[in-house]
Amino acid sequence: MNDNERTSSEEFEVGFFRPEDAEGIVALFRSVYGEGYPIRMFYDPAAIAAANAAGDYYSFVARTAAGKVGGVMHIFRSAPNPDIYEWGSGLVLNEYRQLGLSSRLIRFLFDDWVRERENIHAIYGEAVCNHPYMQKSAVDLAFTATSLEVALMPAEAYSTEKNAPGRVASLFMAKTYRPRPHTVHIPAVYKRELRSIYARLDDERTLTPAEATTYGEPASTIDMTLFDFAQVARIAVSAIGADFPERLQTLEEEARGKNALVIQVWLPLHTAAIGPAVDCLRSRSYFFGGLLPQWFGHDALLMQKLYCPPDFENIQLYEENGKQVFDMLKEDWQRVTGGDF
Repeated sequence: MNDNERTSSEEFEVGFFRPEDAEGIVALFRSVYGEGYPIRMFYDPAAIAAANAAGDYYSFVARTAAGKVGGVMHIFRSAPNPDIYEWGSGLVLNEYRQLGLSSRLIRFLFDDWVRERENIHAIYGEAVCNHPYMQKSAVDLAFTATSLEVALMPAEAYSTEKNAPGRVASLFMAKTYRPRPHTVHIPAVYKRELRSIYARLDDERTLTPAEATTYGEPASTIDMTLFDFAQVARIAVSAIGADFPERLQTLEEEARGKNALVIQVWLPLHTAAIGPAVDCLRSRSYFFGGLLPQWFGHDALLMQKLYCPPDFENIQLYEENGKQVFDMLKEDWQRVTGGDF
């Protein structure tokens, strides 16, 4: 008799992290990924416990009566705004994958636990687009697709499943738990796109045209994070100043010097200076990515630039909102680049 025959979902308790779960989480990641999972914290029990205690990660565990961890799911801070969390790093031991543990973890997290947490304003996920399953789970939970990250992850990250012929796109999907109404400035070139996305957002915004023709402030506030394995650079612009074009060029050169194939720029939508910043980016072959709700505490616009093929043909999208974002993005990519990368 194998484990699937003698084990049922009811034999697992699903709940929030306990310090004694940390060793089991490490064993779970090692069993599924060997030593290859890119977030090294998941190989360090003390680091897992510390991250949960600090609120940077929250772990949700399916454990047997004997304490064996059979499945885990996480939300964690990865955006500039510490009050919004990313949903991810979930997995189940191979021998328990037909027991519905992921569904039970999702129900516990989203139906019960998160609704009582005042510090969590929104949750988002980056659903891979080499298959539709993660997107379907997010849609079932009333997440809304607001942006699409093209060529985000290398095919090598999915070598075990062998289901990624090229770099993999990711659909950004979010759900609001604590509303954050505010005014946003809409660049004229993306009036149609952003109004369409805002019309289905689960939070209120006041939309006004971004009419500024100059940057206003003398200096920008910009940070860049490089992800060597993924060959991705993310440039967070929390304030747009007159030095924006020069700062952007310097950071681009640094990213390309470190072999980045994808450069993403996050622009603040609460300032009218976003208009000239978008014009600058489009002149340098950046194209529309979509909306990032509450990203800086206020909303952000995603722009992106590729030094690799976009592989549009292999992007699988589950529902209409995601398909609409894709159509907007592809149309702007063609306008900006002429169809070249």
